[in-house]
Amino acid sequence: MDTVLEISQLGNPVLRQQAKPVEHIQHAETQQLIDHLITTMLESAGVGIAAPQVGESLQIMVVASRPTLRYPQAPSMEPVAMINPEIVSQSDDRLKSWEGCLSIPGVRGQVPRSQAITVTYTDRQGHSHQQEFTDFVARIVQHEFDHLQGTVFLDRVENTQEIMTEQEYQKHALV
Repeated sequence: MDTVLEISQLGNPVLRQQAKPVEHIQHAETQQLIDHLITTMLESAGVGIAAPQVGESLQIMVVASRPTLRYPQAPSMEPVAMINPEIVSQSDDRLKSWEGCLSIPGVRGQVPRSQAITVTYTDRQGHSHQQEFTDFVARIVQHEFDHLQGTVFLDRVENTQEIMTEQEYQKHALV
């Protein structure tokens, strides 16, 4: 089994830095980091993770939507590693929904996000992709992309009244 890495918590400066582009995708260190990111995300019950969240200021993120306790209606998909991603278009239709973050445990917030986005990225084999994502998966991609820009979901909450603890979220928001 791969290594579960320590997740950087809010206040760690790496979460506020612009991540550096990855130049050597095929290097063993890059491939190992991707494996560790996937393992860490799965073991932490996350649906996405970005390299800055494990202390690596690199433009790598993993998206892996699946039903969880926090997101019971989430669609299932295999983990997708996105290297040097760019959001090239986004819909004007924005939806506000609850988000949490492995780097900000115990806190949830209502975050407005584009309902549909188009992303270009390189996969772990070095192939280029352009892909459209919608709804919940688009939300994950935007959340993880923010980590590569030094932004956390709390920066996008429009009203502090739209923040609650995970405990209250489980009691009220999931009903």
